Amino acid sequence: MNESIYTMGIDVGSSYIKTLLMNYSDTTIQILDKHIEKIRKRNPATVAEESINYLLEKNKLTHEHIAYLASTGEGEMVARKKGHFYSMTTHARGALYLYPTADYVVDMGALYVKAIKIDHQGKVMDYKMTGQCASGSGQFIENISRYLGLAISEVGDMSLKSTHPETPSGICAVLAETDVINMVSRGISTPDIVKGIHISISNRVIKLLNSLNADGTIVLTGGMASNTGMVQTVKELAEKANMNPENIVAFDDSIFAGAIGAAIWGGFRHNKLKLKALAEK
Repeated sequence: MNESIYTMGIDVGSSYIKTLLMNYSDTTIQILDKHIEKIRKRNPATVAEESINYLLEKNKLTHEHIAYLASTGEGEMVARKKGHFYSMTTHARGALYLYPTADYVVDMGALYVKAIKIDHQGKVMDYKMTGQCASGSGQFIENISRYLGLAISEVGDMSLKSTHPETPSGICAVLAETDVINMVSRGISTPDIVKGIHISISNRVIKLLNSLNADGTIVLTGGMASNTGMVQTVKELAEKANMNPENIVAFDDSIFAGAIGAAIWGGFRHNKLKLKALAEK
């Protein structure tokens, strides 16, 4: 079966909703359009519905044109989905789309960091993840950036200006935030504070990768993969840990990896169900 269809993937995170429209067939996978929306204090279910409708209207499509709408993340927020896929599964497949010879994925999200070992079909072979403590997550960076008066888009470049970074406590978010407040009162520069936070989180990333004995190409996904300072810090600590920093890659679309994977798995499931229906006739 090589029918070309439209699929959509929607990744509902704790801070952002990522929505993606795809042209899918057994031989062609093409991203047609994508949209990202910050939830802020709105109802995530409403934001998800608005995001889907935005892409449909923009591309002059309706729900009837979409063969499969697949969710990942907080999928219960998506009312009209046809199916849901776990985030590790979607990030694994999305990373493989971004880098076809990927061996590992690090999903650097708002609440958790997950290191995932995959095969070359995107199947999850093993994984390790941080605990729920927010000091190792993207949410912690957002909280601290607000305290420092930075837009989240400024954090990466600010980190690159650091000369003497100071690392906060990695025990828990409350202690780490207290450390940051103390750093400000002691006159530690904003670049050095931000770089120290990146080092603290990156140390956790390297520990997760070491626990998987990662020795191949590593694709960074999730919101923090869009942070140039974070990516640079992960590479620096990887080199110190005798890992090849050239094996660590991130892309402009890394934040969409979950939505990409959901759209691809949705297309795969649609075709599988269609073949099953034909066989039963």
